Amino acid sequence: MGPLLLLTSTLLSSYLHPWRVVDAQKSFTIRGITLSVEPSTDVTRDTNVTIRCQAIVSSSGHQPLSREYTIYKDGIVVYTKTSSSSEDFLYQLYNARVSNTGKYMCKVTIEGEQRQSETKKLTVTGLSPPHLHINNGVISEGEELTASCTAPGETGSIIFYFYEGSKEKREERVNTNHVEVSFPLSSSGIHKLYCVYTILITPDSIWSEKSNSVTVTVRELPITPVLEIFPLQDIYEGDRLDIFCTVKNVPRNTNNLDVYLSQGDQLLSSGITEANHSMTALAKDSGEFECRLQMGHVVKPVSKKVSVTELFSVPTLTMSPAEVFQKEPMTLTCRSESFASERLRREELTYSLDPPESFLIPRGNGEFSGKALPYEFNYTCTAQAKGIVKHSKTLTVHPRVSVSTPRISVVGKAVLGRPFQIRCESDFGSLPINYTLLENYDPLHTVIVKQPGQQALFIVTFRHPGKTSKYMCEAKNSHKDGKLSETVDITAIEPLSQPLLTIIPTLSEIAEGTNLLLICSVKGTPPVTFKIYRDGRDQPLFTTNSYDNNTSFEIRDLSKEDSGKYYFEAFNPANNVISSEHIHVEVQLAMWKKVVIGGFCLLAVSVLVVVLALFFKSKRGRETYSPPATQASHV
Repeated sequence: MGPLLLLTSTLLSSYLHPWRVVDAQKSFTIRGITLSVEPSTDVTRDTNVTIRCQAIVSSSGHQPLSREYTIYKDGIVVYTKTSSSSEDFLYQLYNARVSNTGKYMCKVTIEGEQRQSETKKLTVTGLSPPHLHINNGVISEGEELTASCTAPGETGSIIFYFYEGSKEKREERVNTNHVEVSFPLSSSGIHKLYCVYTILITPDSIWSEKSNSVTVTVRELPITPVLEIFPLQDIYEGDRLDIFCTVKNVPRNTNNLDVYLSQGDQLLSSGITEANHSMTALAKDSGEFECRLQMGHVVKPVSKKVSVTELFSVPTLTMSPAEVFQKEPMTLTCRSESFASERLRREELTYSLDPPESFLIPRGNGEFSGKALPYEFNYTCTAQAKGIVKHSKTLTVHPRVSVSTPRISVVGKAVLGRPFQIRCESDFGSLPINYTLLENYDPLHTVIVKQPGQQALFIVTFRHPGKTSKYMCEAKNSHKDGKLSETVDITAIEPLSQPLLTIIPTLSEIAEGTNLLLICSVKGTPPVTFKIYRDGRDQPLFTTNSYDNNTSFEIRDLSKEDSGKYYFEAFNPANNVISSEHIHVEVQLAMWKKVVIGGFCLLAVSVLVVVLALFFKSKRGRETYSPPATQASHV
């Protein structure tokens, strides 16, 4: 049933779609696509270039295949054509231009199957010289010039540049070989112009040579700005300064005329035909004033310098003394170092102190006295004369805080022969603070504390045992006498030495049932911790803290198990542990045991003697006795 159904389906399909049978019988393969550039990949402009695309196709059919050719330049489709011919496909570039430079590739599509060639780079060199043309060789100041630049025969994306000497005047990007622009020229006189262009070619750009040079004459307009300043000389602070900015030779029917009066970046006034300004002269106003005329593209400036003599200098506020402590007397002095004596008398110059609640009393012209506040405060002073007011820079008074009575303490432990530290510190006081360590009222060392959190630490070493010294420290942060701490007595801790273990009774007299006394002694500073050990035991037999340099320990009713090596360890606050020698203790038998054992030994010897004596006596008796019958036989 299966083969019959398949055959029926095949016949039916052939009847309904007879062309599919034809297609199925036609087979082909694209063996390769080649691309060539003729006559060469490097040519000069105006050369006719052929991009040849050859498709090598093998086919079993007799009817021609429909081939779609696509030409790419720099990855972009530039031409597509469908052909049934098996001949090479030719893409012509007549009179090649630099814009034709790029990477070319060919793709062939046959009945859905695609194949593409390798990429070939075509380079076209040589640009046509640009040509510059202007509409008028003579223009008026402010009038725009119309100029055109042409790149004969060129194609592609072109950027044109217009230059006046070395200064670029205009840039324009177009997709044609011609551009026309308008722009003003900078000033009156003769100007020389030229143009150049560049063609954009990924990823580079090719520049042309310069165009012809043309000359343009710009006629200056008679209109001019006028700047007048009254007075122009011998100007002092407080004088009235009048400035006039006007225009001369204004042409008729002018609608776009403006004038501007400025000093630096400050615009003082502006108007259509005039800009005026009046002011009270100050020393800071010395400088250049400018009157600028602007009419369309025409800009004409004129300037003048003005020098204003200072009536009096900016006051300076100083403090005496230069360093002051809280609630101590101080004086602030406000002075202008110079003044124009030809215009001003010294007594006309007055001074005041700000703020008024500064609690300082005027003592003369420019002097203010009082006591320093307990906190930081800002002061300024004002000098004024003839309506001119000047302020000093702000003076910030930082009243210093007297140092508090210092505290003295020992850091760690004072051990004989080892360096230790003595610390001196105050709770408050302005830095820097000088701390001086005194030993028995004699100064030893000085430490200057300059930073918050810094400590005054002194290193001291005791060399002699039993020495006790009195120490104190002095803190000082001003010209006044320093403040002394309390006195501290320091005695160095002597490390332990010369350990000695004494045993009572003597070693020969130690027997069972007696008492053993162990006496430990050392040299050094108490308190001393003693630990007595017997070899073979991890834990001490005895531990004690002694405020003397010795201790003792008694073992009662000795037994043989108490035999062994005894020693002790000791340490004091110097934290050094020392050990005594190890003494071997042998516990002997008790006396009565020795007597009993001796008695038993004597008794045993006596019995042995008696036995031996009886034995020898018995043996001798047997040797001397003979029976009578035996004797008769020998006869």
